[in-house]
Amino acid sequence: MTKTSDILVVTTNDTPGYEVVEVYGEVFGLIVRSRNIFSNMGASFRTVFGGESGGLTKLLIDSRNKAMERLRQEAADKGANAILMMRFDTGDIYNIMNEVAAYGTAVKIQKKK
Repeated sequence: MTKTSDILVVTTNDTPGYEVVEVYGEVFGLIVRSRNIFSNMGASFRTVFGGESGGLTKLLIDSRNKAMERLRQEAADKGANAILMMRFDTGDIYNIMNEVAAYGTAVKIQKKK
């Protein structure tokens, strides 16, 4: 079985020097997190005074990283060694939670001969 750290993830349709030998289909990693009251208050002040909201930035970075871990795990479970056309999608739920989804196409690639 492929280790998740060995799975190549690209945002392109193909990988130069490699060919797709098997397609496993769509895979995704999803995380939904609630924001804490302090991050919400800090973000509210930032909209008035301007500047970056460090708490929300950290939340989004952590959420993207967790979504990528889950994406790689789903691909590994299917036997893939690469994910093509990876994308992120994000949204708010009831203005108190943040959703991050990483998705792409799980494939098996090999070096071209």
